Amino acid sequence: MADGGAAMMLCGTCTAPGQFDLTQAARPEAAPEGWVLVDIDAVGLCGTDYHIFEGKHPYLEYPRVIGHELSGHVAVAASGWLAGAAVAVNPYISCGTCHACGRGKPNCCSQISVLGVHRDGGMCDRIAVPAGNLYAAGALPEGAAVLTEFLAIGAHAVRRGAPAAGDRVLVTGAGPIGLGVALFARLNGAEVHLMDTSAARLEAMRGFGFEHLHLGAAGLPEGGFDVSFDATGNGKAIEAGFAHVAHGGTYVLVSVVKDEIRFSDPEFHKREMALLGSRNATEEDFRRVMDAFAAGEIDAGQITSARIGLAELPAQFPSLAADRERLIKVVVRIGGAS
Repeated sequence: MADGGAAMMLCGTCTAPGQFDLTQAARPEAAPEGWVLVDIDAVGLCGTDYHIFEGKHPYLEYPRVIGHELSGHVAVAASGWLAGAAVAVNPYISCGTCHACGRGKPNCCSQISVLGVHRDGGMCDRIAVPAGNLYAAGALPEGAAVLTEFLAIGAHAVRRGAPAAGDRVLVTGAGPIGLGVALFARLNGAEVHLMDTSAARLEAMRGFGFEHLHLGAAGLPEGGFDVSFDATGNGKAIEAGFAHVAHGGTYVLVSVVKDEIRFSDPEFHKREMALLGSRNATEEDFRRVMDAFAAGEIDAGQITSARIGLAELPAQFPSLAADRERLIKVVVRIGGAS
């Protein structure tokens, strides 16, 4: 107990690039009006978390409690939520008043505050979250709620790019975000191709039923792709991707890099290419993912590579970051959560 009797909790914290520790903080016992206390059950490790650990994230200051892929239970009844309700958490906290929010795009709010990036995240026993950022998860299959956020990023990118049935789609980067993009593009009826420089990642995609797998650009079909998505997090790969877009096609940049991106304007214009950014996700995308889980269109068990306890994470974080090529999703159990 801290001075004054406040209960303490352990928080998974990147204290500096290359350093992950369990730090102590007071467990919140009250939430601001309109916010809800959530007891966290599980946290998914994401490419963002690995980038934070490696010092490569462009929007972050240390130390930072990480964790934005979150599932849990409402701790105290508030704002229409019953205590004990199972929830998935939307970690994108928007201002509600800026131009983007007014146009229904809180995912790119000009003052956005993302849990685990701009503010401390949910790799701890309990956090406070705006009531509107919680979605009921009681009807989801076991283990699905914690996977909702990262898949919602893919669902949002697909909604931005809008591939139609029969369209030829390329997803460059066969990591977790690329997998989410590929799954929802396929659910739209598109012919999905995946490209990566990792044979191991591509082989993992084969396990999800994807057949058009490309180890580098050699062998890509002629004519380009109606919609191409970059999920590599690599500036050179993003630049190379302009050449893979068909005339009249669309290029969607899902990954975020620190680099300046350069491309040939004549090549861009002769294709009359649409270039789109895709950032985060909205409630519509979260609900699209939850509906897909409920309908059995996505298997949570197949996506989850490993489950570990929070106490194990400091020792394992460096090896998980180094080994992420072979991992789809590592889920961290918080407290006694299974």
